[in-house]
Amino acid sequence: MKLEKSIYPYNPEARTLPFFLSGIGGSEYQGRVHRPDGYQWHQIFSCTAGSGTLEYDEKEISIGAGDYFFLPKDKPHTYYPSGELWDVKWTAFEGSVCDDILVRFGMTEPIIIKPADTSAMEKIFEKMVISQENDILYCDHTCSGLIYDYLIEFHRHMDSNADSSRSRQISALLPVLRFMHDNLRNDISMTHLSEIMGVTPQHFCRVFRKTMNVRPNEFLTQIRLDEAKRLLIERDASVSEAAAKSGFMDAVYFSTVFRKHEGMSPAQYKKKMK
Repeated sequence: MKLEKSIYPYNPEARTLPFFLSGIGGSEYQGRVHRPDGYQWHQIFSCTAGSGTLEYDEKEISIGAGDYFFLPKDKPHTYYPSGELWDVKWTAFEGSVCDDILVRFGMTEPIIIKPADTSAMEKIFEKMVISQENDILYCDHTCSGLIYDYLIEFHRHMDSNADSSRSRQISALLPVLRFMHDNLRNDISMTHLSEIMGVTPQHFCRVFRKTMNVRPNEFLTQIRLDEAKRLLIERDASVSEAAAKSGFMDAVYFSTVFRKHEGMSPAQYKKKMK
């Protein structure tokens, strides 16, 4: 929807609601805004046409059509158009539980997202505008729920963006992960794993830990333990046999590592599971 105006609801009682709309608007020709002390409300912006630049913390972020960005209250920032046209819509909000929810959502710093499908957020925005224009009695309560819906959608797209990024990282690691699983009985060096990925050992370790939330050696130990547990239960293997066939150097070391991770010895685990 085209929107060339700003609406600033004023109802002191609305500020006791979990969320309340403090402003909503838009302009096809958004101008420069400079706020060295930030803004008193949280804001979500959407760009439907043209392009602009967002500045904060000495960063310059390009904003294009289809982009949404969130600015927390009191965060110093500047934004301005890159050309003559910059169609921007915005909402400003606060509420009795707003800050807590934003912390839970990880929305404490500026965030830029590019949703694959913006239709859901566009519909929620339109409902807020229509409510403010036509529902004098209940617009505050209606918009309180709609703001939460808007935040949920924004957060969903945050997760989607993160999932896409992690999926790409996991795809890059897949040859390494397969090699680990296929060769867990053998001695595996970090140098060889990094060569499979075509990077330095230091870079490999950083990427692996960031993607898998665990160090390569720790991941390798865990899959070896999983294989050892399978051998103990499904194949009725002895402790020494399970150690040898899952890549541990000897039964004593295997038992030490097993007890550290499982809180019991391999023999105790086998008896318990049997």
